[in-house]
Amino acid sequence: MTNISNYFSKTLYAITPDKPFNEYSLESALELHDISIVQYRRKNTNMKTLLNEAEQIKQLCQKYNVLFIVNDHIELAHLCESDGVHLGGNDQSIFEARDKLGQEAIVGKSCYNSIENALTAQKEGASYVAFGAIFSSETKPNAPTCSLETIREASSKLSIPIVGIGGISLNNLNEVFEAGCNSIAMVNALFQPSN
Repeated sequence: MTNISNYFSKTLYAITPDKPFNEYSLESALELHDISIVQYRRKNTNMKTLLNEAEQIKQLCQKYNVLFIVNDHIELAHLCESDGVHLGGNDQSIFEARDKLGQEAIVGKSCYNSIENALTAQKEGASYVAFGAIFSSETKPNAPTCSLETIREASSKLSIPIVGIGGISLNNLNEVFEAGCNSIAMVNALFQPSN
């Protein structure tokens, strides 16, 4: 598997807003912040649009030497040859992702607030796990919450990187890092000002 530890060393994990891709907005975020991973997250649009946008994001990621991850969509990740895929709680399995994308691919898994699910994901070969929402989130207002105490406990039990997500801003990210997250995922805090 790809050595990904450098990409998960107190850096930011940018998730694109669920709207038509804005190249200027993403490039501005990459220039302004210490982003090491970009996840393309886009729902309810056709494959042609998804592929087109994914290719544009991939080029920017290569330019800035950051990882490019596709949200949920194993087939899209395969077609655009991304660095990997991020799977939600009810998405396809880690095994299916590895079968389609290969052993070198990065496969992340959302575990919300369940250390048990994270340990299972680690056992099944996940590259990293995501916990959240850490704080209340505008992007997913009804998301389950995950305490910093859960992060502390998870970090003592897991050997793969932990990504914190949900309501995290540039003002409160240090306490999330201190609790044991290796990377912090953001949507609004990175992109809202430009939109």
